[in-house]
Amino acid sequence: MATAPSTDDMIDEFLSQRGHETESVGWQESYNKKQCPDCGGLHEGAATECSVCGWAPGN
Repeated sequence: MATAPSTDDMIDEFLSQRGHETESVGWQESYNKKQCPDCGGLHEGAATECSVCGWAPGN
């Protein structure tokens, strides 16, 4: 039995066919620290979640 693609996969495919990037967003780097791509908060290199807004890679 074949399985249908998840809703996220369908949306990513739709967007990528129209020229949009659909890669996962990760930490940015600023002044040797991790920078949250959502709110811009700076964190130590060991951070796994933004202490300002709660963003985490893969969310």
